[in-house]
Amino acid sequence: MTTPSRPADDSAELLPVATPARTRAALRALIRPDRGLALTGIGVLVAATAVGLLVQPLLGRIVDIVADGRPAGDLTLPVVLLVAVAAVQGVTTTIGLTRVARLGETVLARLREQFVERALDLPADRLERAGAGDLTARVTGDVARVAEAVRSALPEMARSVLAILLTLGALALLDVRFLLAALLAVPVQLLTARWYVRRALTLYADQRIANGAQQQQLLETIGGAVTVRGHRLERQHTERGAGRSRKAVELTMRSVNLVLGFYGRLHIAEYIGLAAVLIAGFWLVRDGAVSIGTATAAALYFHSLFGPVNAALVLLDDAQSAAAGLARLVGVTDLARPAEPVAGKTEPAGGAEPAPVPHQRTGPQRKTGPQQRTAPGAAVVVDAVSHAYGPGRPVLHEVSLTLRPGEHVALVGTSGAGKSTLARIVAGVQQPTAGTVTAPAGAGEPSVVLVTQEVHVFTGSLAEDLRLARPDATDAELRGALSAVHALDWAEALPDGLDTVVGEGGHRLDPARAQQLALARLVLAGPALAVLDEATAEAGSAGARVLERSAEAALAGRTALIVAHRLTQAVAADRVVVLEAGRVVESGPHDELRAADGPYAALWRAWSGSRTAPHP
Repeated sequence: MTTPSRPADDSAELLPVATPARTRAALRALIRPDRGLALTGIGVLVAATAVGLLVQPLLGRIVDIVADGRPAGDLTLPVVLLVAVAAVQGVTTTIGLTRVARLGETVLARLREQFVERALDLPADRLERAGAGDLTARVTGDVARVAEAVRSALPEMARSVLAILLTLGALALLDVRFLLAALLAVPVQLLTARWYVRRALTLYADQRIANGAQQQQLLETIGGAVTVRGHRLERQHTERGAGRSRKAVELTMRSVNLVLGFYGRLHIAEYIGLAAVLIAGFWLVRDGAVSIGTATAAALYFHSLFGPVNAALVLLDDAQSAAAGLARLVGVTDLARPAEPVAGKTEPAGGAEPAPVPHQRTGPQRKTGPQQRTAPGAAVVVDAVSHAYGPGRPVLHEVSLTLRPGEHVALVGTSGAGKSTLARIVAGVQQPTAGTVTAPAGAGEPSVVLVTQEVHVFTGSLAEDLRLARPDATDAELRGALSAVHALDWAEALPDGLDTVVGEGGHRLDPARAQQLALARLVLAGPALAVLDEATAEAGSAGARVLERSAEAALAGRTALIVAHRLTQAVAADRVVVLEAGRVVESGPHDELRAADGPYAALWRAWSGSRTAPHP
């Protein structure tokens, strides 16, 4: 279960934070595949700690030998045993800590993979409501905090807890009265831990939220610097950033004061326990119940608890901070987990935004009844789909649309009409607020691929970039896909051909070639339905005709929904659907809509006024 989080001074709906119970359950699930490694590491640490507990009795034995005035030769055996204990404890501790650390790193890697996988599945509107800063803070600060705890706090905490339990058992073996004296420190320590935990969890969670809000503000200010300067908003943005920074600093100082109070209370517990053990030893030695060496061993046992007890309690600081970060990470993984099984899945294709595409996707229903079925011969059915990015922000209003197999439908309309939102819903990237979308289910191939104008060229060879869409594709198939979108000539002309490294730090592809690469990935993926969201927006460049021909070739033989940036795409489409304010106002072939002299004709006249448009 997760709970929503929202900073008090921000209208953004932050991503949710998992409850403590859900966080613990997620942690158990992460550890479960490596239970053997966990049990082995803990077992070796138990052995190492048990061997280390022989030090105090051996020192007590030395004290008794000296107190009794025995020959110096009697000291040889205890000293040799001390050396042996140190060597064995060192080796076993190293092995145990190594295994625990390996367990922690494995769990951390698994958590990172789940977080990235689920974060990529987050609906776009959910991310927009939360803001980029919240997700950035989680993927950087929270992951770093959990990683730090796994690498340092987890091994030390495991060793400290084992040392505490075994040392208390050793005190009881010496004399149960030593154990009772030592336990006088426990109430103070427990009250200290309770006092700290009750304040720390909320404080660290608030601190992480404040840091996320601060990062969001910095991203907005820096990313929109030109607009900020153009509208003379520097002062407002500076004040807003300073306010969020002050809140983050205030929470940091509160955490520092909390830690100082925590340490002060721990010192009081140490003084109480040590005084009690020394007094108990004095009375027991005076009554002849134990030897001086035994009393010395008891005092040394309790003194040896200072380190583990303080370490365990101090590590609560790291544990609470890491727990707050882990809860924020688990909150994202739970949010993005699909609510129902899927029948198809989108594949990355250039600027694609892959997401699970269920055979039947539904938003909150306005009516009940039998499950809707695809109309006879239809590839895609959009039935009364509505969508809003928040209360009072509707984008689509009961849009209904049917795409027949192999049909190319162009979506046109003014900016803000809802074209991209409808395209993303059909592609399965985000869910509708209401209504249903029935899409084809893939049979060994992806059912839907979305290509946008925001193309990303992944770092690696050109061949590796293409194989993201189809990992088992041969070189011949890669060349065939490039040839289909008229990109083979320039691809083979690269310094190393298909082996040329592209992307960050590699050979730079201009936007038109990057878009052709995206379309080649679409060809390799071979989906039943292709959704192009202004994927040829670069067609305003010198290579306009080539890029439009590439898109036409990539869509050949498959059903397509095209958000038309240029109305030449609408001319070539089988049907044009006109959106206005989130509603379908016209639908039909290009020539019929022009002759009807309606909204589409007005768009055509506005667009082609200074152009010589091609005839369909």
